[in-house]
Amino acid sequence: MRVLGIDPGLGTTGYGVVELTESGLRLCEAGTVRTRPRDPLPERLRALYEGISEVIRECRPAVIALEGLYSEYRFPRTAILMAHARGAVCLAAAHLDVPVASYPPAQVKNAVVGVGNASKAQVQGTVQRMFALADPPSPNDVADALALAVTGCYRQGNPLVVNAR
Repeated sequence: MRVLGIDPGLGTTGYGVVELTESGLRLCEAGTVRTRPRDPLPERLRALYEGISEVIRECRPAVIALEGLYSEYRFPRTAILMAHARGAVCLAAAHLDVPVASYPPAQVKNAVVGVGNASKAQVQGTVQRMFALADPPSPNDVADALALAVTGCYRQGNPLVVNAR
């Protein structure tokens, strides 16, 4: 099973493609889709939609594991911008007939690190160890997307729990 994990953001959207094989997890690809902050919102959403559509067409995932919408009382604007980005991702997935599974950040952190309130550094370190990477995935958006993909691999019909080394 191939899962595309997406950490949506209006400026930087991280993505990671992970495949669950008989021998375990395999990292296929990871990166970011970026938009230009000076562009108007509709143009940024189009760029995000087009970039994610291209990733979906190239990687052909069975499912997309998308970070669930969350907000902090102190930062309502962040939630609104993230909602726009999630909408562009969901539209791309719908147009290309790929189902979307949404996972709250705490569930992803718990599945990958074993602690629901793990730090960004803990997620990066765990993902680095899982895939035997020389360096932690950077930026954080890529590490989060890979964690989402791993969570998606194990949540989509596979009862195994991810164990960090």
